[in-house]
Amino acid sequence: MHKILSQIESPADLNGLSNEQLEQLAAEIRDVLCSLVATRTAHFASNLGVVELSIALHRTFDFSRDRLIWDTGHQIYPHKLLTGRYDEFGTIRTAGGLMGYPNPVESEYDLFVTGHAGSSVSTMLGLRSGDDLQGDKDRHAVAVIGDGAFPSGIVFEALNNAGGMNANLLVILNDNKMSICPRVGGVADYFDRLRMNPFYTGVKSEVLKILNHVPLLGDPAERLLAQCKEAVKAGLHGGMLFEELGFSYIGPIDGHNISLLRKYLEMVKTLPGPVLLHVVTEKGHGYQPAAADPVFFHTPPAFIDDNGTVVPKKSGGAKAYTNYARDAIAEEMRKSEKVTVLTAAMCQGTKMEPVRDEFPHRFFDVGICESHAVAFAAGQAKTGLRPIVNIYSTFLQRSFDQIFQEVALQDLPVVFTMDRAGLTAADGPTHHGSYDIGYMRLFPNMIVMAPGDAEEVGEMLAFALEQNHPAAIRYPKTNAETVQRKRTPMELGKAEVLSTGADGTIICYGAQLADAQRAVEQLKSEGLHVGLINARFCKPIDRQTIVGAVKNSPFVVTVEENALMTGFGSAVLEACADEGVDASRVKRLGIPDTFIDHGDREERLAEIFLTTDGIALTCREMAAKTSALHGDDSLTAGL
Repeated sequence: MHKILSQIESPADLNGLSNEQLEQLAAEIRDVLCSLVATRTAHFASNLGVVELSIALHRTFDFSRDRLIWDTGHQIYPHKLLTGRYDEFGTIRTAGGLMGYPNPVESEYDLFVTGHAGSSVSTMLGLRSGDDLQGDKDRHAVAVIGDGAFPSGIVFEALNNAGGMNANLLVILNDNKMSICPRVGGVADYFDRLRMNPFYTGVKSEVLKILNHVPLLGDPAERLLAQCKEAVKAGLHGGMLFEELGFSYIGPIDGHNISLLRKYLEMVKTLPGPVLLHVVTEKGHGYQPAAADPVFFHTPPAFIDDNGTVVPKKSGGAKAYTNYARDAIAEEMRKSEKVTVLTAAMCQGTKMEPVRDEFPHRFFDVGICESHAVAFAAGQAKTGLRPIVNIYSTFLQRSFDQIFQEVALQDLPVVFTMDRAGLTAADGPTHHGSYDIGYMRLFPNMIVMAPGDAEEVGEMLAFALEQNHPAAIRYPKTNAETVQRKRTPMELGKAEVLSTGADGTIICYGAQLADAQRAVEQLKSEGLHVGLINARFCKPIDRQTIVGAVKNSPFVVTVEENALMTGFGSAVLEACADEGVDASRVKRLGIPDTFIDHGDREERLAEIFLTTDGIALTCREMAAKTSALHGDDSLTAGL
């Protein structure tokens, strides 16, 4: 079925292919992508949009020696198929299989794991500098970055530096008019204006001269140059931002015309200094439903195509934490006109479209600019508004300095709702939200919370908005459960005691509360009586309840879906140390000091004992250990 693609063992195998064969190869790659999303959720529309660009790049450059970085590497699938991974491609985003992002462990063609936007130009400039200093000046350096990632502040820092260095660097702007959702801001408007001048290719005489002498099989690019009069007119403003930064701006050109791409890429290889090649693509290109709705098809659920009708495969119907958070935010915005919400190109991922539509004047999508989002929120808070910063845990860490300087230091009431806290399954280590407890709880004035179940999400958000200090709320990417018990009202720094047990205590911080409750019931049926505390707060920590449990229980097991280092369990140990309480009988469960690979969420949680069975097993082991220390076999009799 994939006659050409199945024979591509490395990009070198592209060299003998005609333009017609390259077009057929593009069709085969799209067929593989469509087959993949029939089996599992995967990044789809973005990959459909870069098929021809990937082929043209590997046909023009030798990236076994030259340098290539894909910014926000979720559009890496065609590149993987062209670099010898066709036979393994069916394993992508599964445990032990290919990563959904570039991965140097898999291939020499993947230089960095790139899962966050904006760093490609900086990193490639570093590679360019390193190669130059070590005598490898003939290596080409290419960074591919999308228009959605382009407004990131670090991109302009890198462009400024590259222009000042006059580095031989090629930046390819992949302009598809999209981030995950439609782009926002002045840079997006600027790109739209450039796209309206399709005959501007750069008016420098050397560009025209070189381009006219580049051989090409197929459509001649001279048709484009026949519009030189229009090019001069467009050149009065087209691309001038980049020209003023020291870049030669060329484009925009059709990113789905392989022969045209090849001609321009061959040309820019010979240009000295930094070059920006503006390539226009269509997200979802080649599959009409994805092109028509690139937001839904960015990472769609597994689906089948029934004669052009997309039929998603059935999935669990339970409501996710993301939905509870979205609904709670909407409710608080209905209660008070002072409540605003800010996100960073994550409107679709955090399911905030209904909030955006209901409150368009109090909803702010700033693009992939997390640092700006937090400083923006600080400014709003200073005026008396109550901003909610709604961003993934892993992306919010990009704004660490603004959380410190503009929010915590000023003691401003900004609320951070951190989606995807914990393990994010198939996306892997770039997207696991494993560090937010540590990077939030270290700041003075910050209140740090986590709901134990679905019902606490709304209660916790309402409580946070009542505080006159910054507050952070974390929740995972999973369906939310409700733990049945007599509920106690939210009170600053107070934990909730669900049960007590003579044999030990589990202290849970976050969404493993239901698993911990089931573990308590399982252990009770075995004759081991273990209590359960829902911590609710990591900062301020409930010293009376939690340190008291450590002091009075035969053992304590802390549970959190976060890095153990600097996490909730560490906060418990610190509190015990401050109070002079022996914490040697405390066992911490969480994410160990390693990067967790991609794979099924439940399987990954089981590996680190953050499931019902894992929590119960840990309690049995702690009971056996403590009873052995005291010479008492009664606690583990019959186990």
